[in-house]
This record gives sequence, C-alpha cells and structure tokens, in this order.
Amino acid sequence: MLQLSLSETPKQKNSLFNAMNRFIGAVNNMDQTVMVPSLLRDVPLDEDREMSAALKTDMDEEGDMYSYYQLLKSIRRDIEWGVRRAAEEEERRMEGMEITRVITRVNSTTSLASTSSSSSTSSSSEEEDEEEEDLQKQFQFHLTGLHGILSKLTVQANSLTDRYQQEVGVGVGGWGH
Repeated sequence: MLQLSLSETPKQKNSLFNAMNRFIGAVNNMDQTVMVPSLLRDVPLDEDREMSAALKTDMDEEGDMYSYYQLLKSIRRDIEWGVRRAAEEEERRMEGMEITRVITRVNSTTSLASTSSSSSTSSSSEEEDEEEEDLQKQFQFHLTGLHGILSKLTVQANSLTDRYQQEVGVGVGGWGH
C-alpha cells in the first residue's frame, strides 16, 4: 500500500505524494465505514451538488451514492496499482470490444503524428531547449491539476462517509440518532 506514517510538515502539504496518501486514507476510511454499500443505492447525490456534478460528468448518467462510492474506490485502485493494470482489467471486463477500438484509433493517430514528425528534420539545440522547457511546463501543469483533483476527491470521499453515517443513523452521538 502507498500510505506511510510520516507526519506532514507545512512544506510537504502540497506534495503529490501526500495528496495521494490523504486521498487513499479518506477512501480507506470510507470503505471501512460503509459496512453495507448497497444502502447507498438510490440515495441521490442532490444534497451535494459538487459530487453530483462530478459523477454526472464522469459517468454520463444520473448517479447515486453507490455509483460514486464505486468510482472513488476505482480511482484508489488506479493509484495503487497503476493505470496500465486498471486498463487491462477494464479491457478484460469489457471483452475487448470498445477499448480495442479506442486504442486502435489512438495508435493510428499517434502513428500518423510520428510519421509526419519524423519527416521534418530539425535538430537545433534551441528547439531541444524549448522542448525541455515545454516538458517542464507540461509536468508542472499536470502536477498542479492532479494535486487539485486529488484534494477535491479527498473532500468528496469524506463527504460520502459523513453522508453514509447520516443515512444509517450513525453520527457523532453514536447509534440510533
């Protein structure tokens, strides 16, 4: 598992590693708290507009708390095991039909792009420097985005946990409230 028991210093607050740990910890807590996930079925996301919007965007359908619970667990699995393995599992589950078509399209587009880029010859050091700077900018952009997404997903996993506890009547005061 990815979690470590290191205390987080203020300088490390914005590290991707700590953001992943916070998210995985929130999803693990959610998973341990939600003893009967099927109770989340048909519980609408309407009370939490952010969660509802995220689920509709990600799944292109009306969602319930159960769907979002599954989505958060799936994202955790992707972080822990890697996207390649998750893609392989998804491909097997979908019996290879849809994913194969998408991969074929991506590969043919990439092949066309690499063919056209290999035909142009430019090897000046200025272009290489620009490429390196561009890679650094791209990395910073994606790192910032990923950190922001993980932070939002962490909040949403915590919200789902709290909402589950409200739905089953477990709150700060204990059972039966």
